[in-house]
Amino acid sequence: MGEQIRLDRLVASQLPEVSRAGVKKLCLKCKITVNGKTVRRSDIRVDTDDEIIVDGKRIAYKKHIYIMLNKPQGVVCSTKEGESTTVLDLVPEEMRRSGLFPAGRLDKDTLGFVLITDDGELSHKMLSPRSHVPKTYLVQLEKPWEKEYESIMAQGMTIDGGERCLPAEFKGHDDDPCMCELVLHEGKFHQVKRMFSALGNKVVMLKRIAIGGLPLDPELALGRCLEIMHKDVERLLTK
Repeated sequence: MGEQIRLDRLVASQLPEVSRAGVKKLCLKCKITVNGKTVRRSDIRVDTDDEIIVDGKRIAYKKHIYIMLNKPQGVVCSTKEGESTTVLDLVPEEMRRSGLFPAGRLDKDTLGFVLITDDGELSHKMLSPRSHVPKTYLVQLEKPWEKEYESIMAQGMTIDGGERCLPAEFKGHDDDPCMCELVLHEGKFHQVKRMFSALGNKVVMLKRIAIGGLPLDPELALGRCLEIMHKDVERLLTK
């Protein structure tokens, strides 16, 4: 047995194009069946494991959805419509539902892993300062990295304005003196850029490649989305 829930609430949560009032209208038109029987009332309680068909489309109920987006440059992490393309604009129709939002932000010119979900509880756990969920970035620098970066960042460095950062893990790429990886356990404003600026260097390209213990799928093209299976969701909180 699944969870008991009102029919109109269930359908509206799974189909963003259908409001709860719209579910009522569909019931009156005999367009909804539950376990093979036509229902005329939208306020009945159903089981989330029931077979529910709306206007010929079967509803596969999911309490929450988790979407991995490989964000391109020029796209903003926002739910508000404006002149710029938002991360929600890139979510394909089959993954859309009401209440979606980006759990955390990337700057407009930063690439990589953005989690889009409707699970507020998970987002709160991820973003809570007490959680210190690690986020891994691939960084291209203007000038070659220096060996001292590792120890300086491991101690927790001070950036412009006297703001103190938590210890971070730096790893330089041996095959490219301007490429490195950085693991942060917090999310200050423009933090990666400000950290390297404090070291006399400049970030040329920045890409988030992992959240917690879940890496960005290397096969996922820029601007494309991938639904994260529930067995992998807990990896988002892995330290």
